[in-house]
Amino acid sequence: MQASVHRFDPATGAGSVLLDDGREVPFDAEVFDASGLRHVRPGQRLSITTDGERLTRLWIVGIGEGEPIR
Repeated sequence: MQASVHRFDPATGAGSVLLDDGREVPFDAEVFDASGLRHVRPGQRLSITTDGERLTRLWIVGIGEGEPIR
């Protein structure tokens, strides 16, 4: 699934994304730290996994181990 970054606080590493249906889904610093990313910006598209209510993984396709650009 993909979403757009809505908010991101570089001081804490927490933020939220907007799903294509307009729902806002938060993520915490642990999820961001596990992504291997250093920064994201509002509007940036990310690939995500959720558990239904919370974001559990975020990444950019083509960045990181096992993520080939297609």
